[in-house]
Amino acid sequence: MPNWGGGAKCAACEKTVYHAEEIQCNARSFHKTCFICMSCRKGLDSTTVAAHESEIYCKSCYGKKYGPKGYGYGQGAGALSSDPPGQDAGPQPHDSKPQPASSKSTANKLSQKFGSSDRCPRCSKAVYAAEKVMGAGKPWHKTCFRCVLCGKSLESTTVTDKDGELYCKVCYAKNFGPKGFGLGNAAMLEERQ
Repeated sequence: MPNWGGGAKCAACEKTVYHAEEIQCNARSFHKTCFICMSCRKGLDSTTVAAHESEIYCKSCYGKKYGPKGYGYGQGAGALSSDPPGQDAGPQPHDSKPQPASSKSTANKLSQKFGSSDRCPRCSKAVYAAEKVMGAGKPWHKTCFRCVLCGKSLESTTVTDKDGELYCKVCYAKNFGPKGFGLGNAAMLEERQ
């Protein structure tokens, strides 16, 4: 049947989409009312859509279906759950015995709950994923990722390490670099005069 002055066909309902009601995604046209997530049926817009081949999803459903899987990868709001898989988050019976609270056991429980057993070599505190920087094969806090001698903040391009400690390139060169004439060693310059 000829398309008399109408628009393209909607990718969801296959009816004609007129220009005033058209939303385009992946070179396909949709009615505003048909531009919804294929899983949860939530209305989408240009900031919340995630397309996979000919399917459109909200970012949450897309992440659940096509995102990375495994320990440490969040799955929507459930990522914040601290319960082990397979257990309900419903009310649990409490022991009547009071437990002594200590700061070390509380910190240890928190690090177990939120998946961090890494300790910063500089301050010995737990390093969580949001603040982790790797250097010398160890996890560091961003604030602890500094030269041990001058305290300069480091980046992946300016860090050098020796024996598990971090140095900026200048301090490393001064302390561990080559020595001799022409390499900035003042003692060699004085001997030649």
